[in-house]
Amino acid sequence: MPDTRFTGSITALITPMNHDGSLDFESFEKLVGWQIEEGTSALCAMGTTGESPTLSHTEHHAVVERAIKVSAGRVPVIAGAGSNSTSEAIDLAKHAESAGASAALVVTPYYNKPTQEGLYRHFMAIADAITIPVILYNIPGRSVVDISVETTARLAKQGNIIGVKDATANLLRPLQVRRAVSKRFNQLSGEDGTAVAFLAAGGDGCISVTANVAPALCAAVQTAWQNGQASEAIALQDRLLPLHDALFCESNPAPVKYAASLLGLAGETTRLPLAPLSDISRAKVRQALVDSGLLN
Repeated sequence: MPDTRFTGSITALITPMNHDGSLDFESFEKLVGWQIEEGTSALCAMGTTGESPTLSHTEHHAVVERAIKVSAGRVPVIAGAGSNSTSEAIDLAKHAESAGASAALVVTPYYNKPTQEGLYRHFMAIADAITIPVILYNIPGRSVVDISVETTARLAKQGNIIGVKDATANLLRPLQVRRAVSKRFNQLSGEDGTAVAFLAAGGDGCISVTANVAPALCAAVQTAWQNGQASEAIALQDRLLPLHDALFCESNPAPVKYAASLLGLAGETTRLPLAPLSDISRAKVRQALVDSGLLN
């Protein structure tokens, strides 16, 4: 497989919904186009932020296909293809490949609590079923299980497992993975608040929730770092920090969907079991948008 590397600010796209919970493809298409115009380097559809757990397979497929169609090759599209059922994850990964996705993002199986051997076999089965790149998605805060450094290194020996989205917030982890993996391995932060620190630890970019509403600023952080302007990257990160914090004041993606609604990007509707934001959280999100200069 040719060397595949995703860098910069990659938006973990929300899935806009109408008031009745149906998918709002008009807003989704506008969001995808705006993201590209604002400097986002790649798009990630149907991850946690896209509410993949509550979409049907038909809806999941449709969102991935629409992201690929609208992006029209201008930026890569990474398709979420995770499940706690290996066979279901394989089906989603195969669809991602057939739809033309640039890579599949595969989350650690939630609820089942597999051992490290179970994790290894799960990811290997998916990677062996497709030819496009696979990015591991390690998020123990949601899935309970953590892909160990040793298991990551073991998985990296498979040719099309090319990287990891690291949402551990453990800044030793990218250093440890870099030391343990012998090949060029794509490490992406899954935590907006640690984006710059992750780059300093040898990371390549960030799959970002905040970029849904602040794509230009999130892209500027990454560009500044890539250009050797560390002070500028840190200053931009400081400006964004209150927004990063506010967008996780309640379960993602409810806060970022509310922020998107305030900016006129999409409605705030989420599907149960996610509830609308409380009044206190709404005030936090609104103030963070004001403080970051995104809302008057």
